[in-house]
Amino acid sequence: MAEKKKPSFMGNVLTIIFSQVLVKLLGLAYRVVITNVNGFGDIGNSLYNFGFQIYTLLLALSSVGIPNAISKLVSERCALNDFRGAMRIFKISLALFSIIGGFFSALLFFGADYYCVHILSAPGAVYTIKVLAPSILFVSVSSVIRGFFMGQHNAKATGTSQVLEQFLKSTLTIVFVLMVAGSEPEYMAAAATLATTVSTVLSLMYLFGFTAAHRKELAEKYALAPALKDNKRALSVAKTVLWVSIPISLGSVVTSLNRVLDTITVNRGLKAAFAATITDPVLLEKKALTLSGILSKTDVLINLPLAINIAFATVLVPTVARAYALKDYDTAAKRVGFSLLTSIVIALPCAAGYAVLSGGILKLLYPVYADGALLFALMTPTVFFSAMSQTIYGGLQGMGKIFVPALSVLCGGVAKLIINLTLIPNEAINIYGAPLGSIACQGIAFFVSFYVLRKNLPFKIDYGRYYLRPVISAGLMAAAVWAVYHFAAPVLGNAIATLGSIAVGAAVYLAAIFLLKVFTAEELKMLPMGNKLAKLAGK
Repeated sequence: MAEKKKPSFMGNVLTIIFSQVLVKLLGLAYRVVITNVNGFGDIGNSLYNFGFQIYTLLLALSSVGIPNAISKLVSERCALNDFRGAMRIFKISLALFSIIGGFFSALLFFGADYYCVHILSAPGAVYTIKVLAPSILFVSVSSVIRGFFMGQHNAKATGTSQVLEQFLKSTLTIVFVLMVAGSEPEYMAAAATLATTVSTVLSLMYLFGFTAAHRKELAEKYALAPALKDNKRALSVAKTVLWVSIPISLGSVVTSLNRVLDTITVNRGLKAAFAATITDPVLLEKKALTLSGILSKTDVLINLPLAINIAFATVLVPTVARAYALKDYDTAAKRVGFSLLTSIVIALPCAAGYAVLSGGILKLLYPVYADGALLFALMTPTVFFSAMSQTIYGGLQGMGKIFVPALSVLCGGVAKLIINLTLIPNEAINIYGAPLGSIACQGIAFFVSFYVLRKNLPFKIDYGRYYLRPVISAGLMAAAVWAVYHFAAPVLGNAIATLGSIAVGAAVYLAAIFLLKVFTAEELKMLPMGNKLAKLAGK
């Protein structure tokens, strides 16, 4: 069998970028549509978000670490030409996480009432959670298949299935919410989450089909692989998979736990903040849900730029793991350094643009519910810290430092919890304490993980090129965006002014990046159309 050319590092990055950006754009599209549907609004957003936070926590426990863990183990086996071992890991993992996913689905379904009433203090989120519960099982199985193919440096299974899942989720969410438009927000939120469960089932069916389509190729690889001696029992292999996946999952688990605690402390804190001035329990509940919904609305936008950046974290895990298995530390250092620089170049303009255009963007996307400009602007620093941490975590996991991401997020989470409990119950601060807690959380997580990365993988960082020049570029872009928007908005209206200023800002930023020579010629060649970009930069 003729050996197929393996996809390159940037080829896999581009595949994940395309899928993640499309996934996030589709996600933003349906959230924009349903938020503006009669009866949904900020309260519906709040209930929708409440359901997803506890769902995400149990999903992290059962499946989030699986793709990277399976990817790492399979990549290491393939690097040593042990494809039989890789297949064995895949089969055992499939059985193991089917059981784990089923358990957490049942736990979420039957525990929904207690959690919503006694812990969250939001009974209206019960329906949302129960409808979501079955999807944990489907995502767990899907994650194993995605990790198996990513470990062979094939990102298509991950990219295509995620895009398909999000497309179905976006379409069905809008359809289901419109079917119950005008009803109570809790029923509309439940209808929205029903689309998630249906889309995860259909995405899993696609992955089964993808695996079947590659059955011949996998069989040939298996037949050609040497029969290496492996006396490990299935239970021992399962323990190995868990030993790798649990620490990798810990970062996501702690992150999800932080979000659950954030949701609980925000909702309860807001009720405490306004309890003295709003004595009617119904109105107090409505006030807390509305403010929580505004926060949730801005979170969707904050997470959008991270869709591009997460590609580097995803691809770094098997790339660095393979380099470490072959003791090729130079390649590992180059890939991590390049990914960090690219993350900085991606995150800084997004954060600056959001801060300058917070009000215009909200008016453009949520004309019916446009509140929250100051809250949105305060959240923007988290874009930078989150993007940097994402990339660093990918490098650390590939190096085998799988506990560090969890420790970093835990340190940040403790700071966030303290800030939430202190500031949000204060009526003068209320919801504005939440972004301050988020900045502290993400900032601490970044500095802890970056310190460990630098200590264990020495690579050169030109701080002028990595930080100063991108900051100057982002500053020039922000000034251009501000000027264009504030001169154009009174004349052309918010929509045209917002979109026009974004276009001008993008042009200014790209020009500044080239003129200040943020990327070297070698780094430019790693990007799409790299040779042309290198020639342009030279001119």
